[in-house]
Amino acid sequence: MGGPVEHVFVGGVKAATLSRAEFTRLIVEDCLERRAAGKTAPPALLFDSNGHGISMAARDPAYAGALKAADAVHADGGWIVLASRLVAGASIPDRSATTDMIHDLAAAGLGHELSHFLLGATEEVNAGCAERLRQLYPGIHIAGRHHGYFTADEEASVIAAIGAVAPDLLWIGLGKPREQLFAVRHRDALRASWAITCGGGFNYVTGHYRRAPRWMQRSHLEWLFRAVTTPKLLWRYATTSPHAIWLAATRIDRRRVPPPPTAKQ
Repeated sequence: MGGPVEHVFVGGVKAATLSRAEFTRLIVEDCLERRAAGKTAPPALLFDSNGHGISMAARDPAYAGALKAADAVHADGGWIVLASRLVAGASIPDRSATTDMIHDLAAAGLGHELSHFLLGATEEVNAGCAERLRQLYPGIHIAGRHHGYFTADEEASVIAAIGAVAPDLLWIGLGKPREQLFAVRHRDALRASWAITCGGGFNYVTGHYRRAPRWMQRSHLEWLFRAVTTPKLLWRYATTSPHAIWLAATRIDRRRVPPPPTAKQ
């Protein structure tokens, strides 16, 4: 990866102080540098931080370890931006929602012919996401795709499929903590420039899940909209959101730290 990415801590989990636009620029430039150098492995790892993840990291050592291994962690939860200004050593400029970053990178990559691999969701949603991206961004290079319902015994064939096309951007939508653990466990074997976890992001591209109104996004209330419109998430948010806020208020850490050793040598 290119230059250092500064992180602060919110609720015990690191979050990069880059803006959403800066993330897009960094990723595109790094992909082009890797391409020029002929390097496709191992990828830089980009994970996200939100209330669910912060709560999970406090309870799941394996997941917490995976977050520490990431080259960068972006603020997917809007309230993390606000918390960074109150309890961390530096402010995060704005929210970098995964559901937005998919579109940012799809658009920014067009002029550079960046390739994408979609891993995750059901076959229907995965195929629908690829088709929708092609409609929205004519000329986008979807190098490959695979649904997320594969077994441990099938992981080798999935990794081989990714390696056969060596995408610039590997989107991993397997849900927490599976997607982060998958990326860390197979990092050395994944032939891609960047591996970016995206949870249920493919479902938002297809319209199976709905985004909150803009005013709720600006007010950091998108989690509430998701809880109301997706009942299966209600219990998760009802338990993890208060826990995450409590962690942010009690685990105050004002360090400003560089990333771990980068994947690109």
